[in-house]
Amino acid sequence: MKRILLLATLITVGSLSLGVAAFQQPPANAPKVVEVEKLRDNLWMLKGGGGNTAVFVRSDGITVVDTKNPGWGQPILDEIKKISTKPITTIINTHTHGDHVSGNVEFPTTVEIIVQENTKANMMEMRGATGIAQNGPPTNIFKQNNGRGMPTKTYKDTLKVGKGADEVDLYYFGRGHTNGDSWVVFPALHVVHAGDIFSGKNLPLLDANNGGSGVEIGNSLEKAAKNLKGIETVITGHSTTMTMADLQQYAEFNKEFMRDVQAGKKAGKTVDQIASAWKLSEKYKGYTDPASTPQQTARLKANVQIVFDETK
Repeated sequence: MKRILLLATLITVGSLSLGVAAFQQPPANAPKVVEVEKLRDNLWMLKGGGGNTAVFVRSDGITVVDTKNPGWGQPILDEIKKISTKPITTIINTHTHGDHVSGNVEFPTTVEIIVQENTKANMMEMRGATGIAQNGPPTNIFKQNNGRGMPTKTYKDTLKVGKGADEVDLYYFGRGHTNGDSWVVFPALHVVHAGDIFSGKNLPLLDANNGGSGVEIGNSLEKAAKNLKGIETVITGHSTTMTMADLQQYAEFNKEFMRDVQAGKKAGKTVDQIASAWKLSEKYKGYTDPASTPQQTARLKANVQIVFDETK
């Protein structure tokens, strides 16, 4: 299915750069096809229509992680009905972006919606989070639906939901893609959903407009890699599943990128000079090359600008 990647743009006010969020928005008239992949006996990954969705069937109900773009809530619900007849009781959103939260409004109002506390604040504003419209500012899908789909529960650093085989653990390890990126762990299954702080083997989208950080993302990823024990499978935000070794490598990739930009700034180089000179190292074979598409090149420059501005 063809996807359109809406580019991140930068608005610089003084020394502050605000990255306007971008996300994968399928064409409105395209068929809403959900690809279902079974990861465990009671855990599925639903791809297409935005960020990867996880469906965790517990003994007493169903937990859904991320609900995709506007209009994709019902396709998710349709696929869940094929998986289980149990009631959907919980939604967990990994962060604020429209391709991960917009489907919330199509779920029953009885469903509990859990996010990190910064993400709730971001969802109230949806600054750039529902895409960049060609004419006019982004819209707030929750305001359009009279608050339906907004979080009903938040946490700061950690939260345990359920127990035993049904347990789900939520962690916040610091700023990265946004300032509210949740890591959703299914401990009995040895699986974590990372959301877009680890969207895939590529340059991350750093959404400074929603608290993201090019300086902090490497440390946040490293904390996750060191503190999440017993994990065998990582559900990424938009790619295939990965391993903890992949996560550790991605942490180092982001830390190296930060150091490269900071070294360039210290040497007196401009953002354009740093971005044009930066090349993907051979040791990151399999990563998306920033020179491969205009969109990736634009993201490279945007990320350089954010690290540049964060570095004093």
